[in-house]
Amino acid sequence: MKPARRHFLKSLAYAGGSLSLLAGSWREALAGSTGYPRLLHGPLPGAVSADSIQLWMRASGRYPVSVRYGQRPDLSDARQSEIAQAGPGDDFVARIALTGLQPGTTYYYRPWVDGKPAKYLDNVPPFQFTTAPAGPARFRLGFGSCARWQEFPQQPIWHALDRWEPDLFCWLGDNIYADTVEPGIMSDLYKIQRAVPEYQRFGNRVPQLAIWDDHDYGLNNSDVNNPMREESLALFKRYWANPGYGTAQTPGVFFQYHYGGVDFFFLDNRYHRDPNEQPDGPGKSQLGAGQLAWLKAGLKASRAPFKLLICGGGWSHNPAAFGEDNWTSYRHERDGLFDFIRDEEIGGVILMSGDVHRAEANCIPRSGEAGYDLYEFVSSGLAQDTPIPESIEVPEIRLREPFTGGHNAGIVDFDLTLDDPQVRFNVVNAGAQSVWDEPVTVRASELRNGVSSWRQKVDPELPSPRRDDINA
Repeated sequence: MKPARRHFLKSLAYAGGSLSLLAGSWREALAGSTGYPRLLHGPLPGAVSADSIQLWMRASGRYPVSVRYGQRPDLSDARQSEIAQAGPGDDFVARIALTGLQPGTTYYYRPWVDGKPAKYLDNVPPFQFTTAPAGPARFRLGFGSCARWQEFPQQPIWHALDRWEPDLFCWLGDNIYADTVEPGIMSDLYKIQRAVPEYQRFGNRVPQLAIWDDHDYGLNNSDVNNPMREESLALFKRYWANPGYGTAQTPGVFFQYHYGGVDFFFLDNRYHRDPNEQPDGPGKSQLGAGQLAWLKAGLKASRAPFKLLICGGGWSHNPAAFGEDNWTSYRHERDGLFDFIRDEEIGGVILMSGDVHRAEANCIPRSGEAGYDLYEFVSSGLAQDTPIPESIEVPEIRLREPFTGGHNAGIVDFDLTLDDPQVRFNVVNAGAQSVWDEPVTVRASELRNGVSSWRQKVDPELPSPRRDDINA
């Protein structure tokens, strides 16, 4: 080898070593840098009980996250929570459980990141939440579905909801419009919706629970064949703070929840769902055998005056709509569940749903079949178009004129302190106005076998509330 070439190679090797040393020093410096420890999303209160709450938040890096909380607005009585470690394995999400709380009490708290108050949140008033009441109570539930950020990045419905001050809010699916088989894209859309400006005050203050529907499960009308079925379930668990997700034997997003004397059964209408177009019969299911058995056992054990069955898709049946994305395509399973409720004399069941891009108050008249009338409360969408319903979208009994006037949310007022507990349902628009002159009011005594009550609840101005083919 010529001397000049040998000298060049030695120089190159020396330079390479120097570059390696520089790179190593750069990595060490980067690892030791903290940047600005802060929250990128949240905080968001999730499942709340009389003595506990789950808080969800997302940090800006690999930091320990906690909160200081107390009953005084100035946090002079504050305690420090346990620490949750945010990291890339869970997209820097931190969940903090506060326990040993007092029922029906407002608490104030401030997030801490990396051992000090979170930057940008350290000079604003503390956040707050209120624990659930200890027993039967009066409380307000807000609910909605269908928040399509792609078309409606501005979402005034959250300001409207904030004015109505619900104690609890339920997302009924299509909470994002992912419409993808790419987990990264779905993850991005969760974070985009969580950052909507109008949502911030409401999202920081009101405890929230959620189920999904097709657009946040995968693609439009997705079923058990969704190619990202497992990934979408993992992402749902990451971005919500529900009290549970399915059972050890049966995966899914379903769970049971109790608040103020009411039992809520949040259902998963996607993970185990057979295709809509499959012929109906004993072999076709929307819920799956495991979830259906869980639901029946929970209903049978419940002693609550009201039991809400919460599902993304509509409960009402229209034979002209078979193959559509609702319970019409699963009537055998639906009617079997309703027969079980009747035969086991389970009182107090009310239905709730979303998806249809309008608000409705409907009824399924089971009193004619030795049961009782099942009322369905519907709200959609939080941020979605609301067209006039088509002819195949007519329910069994319509109690109110459908609201197709834009973004909306459901408001349900419970009063469990009465001798005959009652529930009242209305809908609010983006201007915070209730849309029906009279809410739909249902008493617990009306939800018993043999009681027919739907006729006195129909708006008298509706020309024909009952569908002609009701028994088809």
